[in-house]
Amino acid sequence: MLTTITCPGNAQQMKVTSAFTVSGEVFSPLTVSVMDLKKWKEVSIGDLVITNHLGEKKSEAKGLKGILLKEIIQTIEIKSESPKVLSEYYFVLVATDGYKVVYSWNELLNTSVGDSVYLVTEKNGKRITEMDDSILLVSTKDFKTGRRNVKCEGVRKNRSDARQIGLELLQ
Repeated sequence: MLTTITCPGNAQQMKVTSAFTVSGEVFSPLTVSVMDLKKWKEVSIGDLVITNHLGEKKSEAKGLKGILLKEIIQTIEIKSESPKVLSEYYFVLVATDGYKVVYSWNELLNTSVGDSVYLVTEKNGKRITEMDDSILLVSTKDFKTGRRNVKCEGVRKNRSDARQIGLELLQ
């Protein structure tokens, strides 16, 4: 099963995103606006140094707050014949510049990794509606944090041989 979070466009022309939709191999598509995010528990993440693939500091995000991505995913009902089939699902997050990050269903919902992947709701004192990259996903426990730092303006469903769930960000 594939969930794709795609952010179309390019970084120079980033548009603020106000919603995303979960669709595909789900019984009912779910559209979540920035205002809807109040339904989920926001937690303090703290500061996060963003590093590149060599471990070199690229930037630092201070005072992060966010919602665990798995909290949102758990609100959708996935089309699966049995719980065993859920191991076939995976999520592809695609940034504005086309950069892709992959998580398996098990990784997000059945390991401690899922306890460190956040949709950021506040960064550097700015709420999500004020942030330049209003949809931002971070994985705080990664050794090289920039490898799965996804700046989004949109999410699109892609087709593959696996079962899929698509997340689509709306403007």
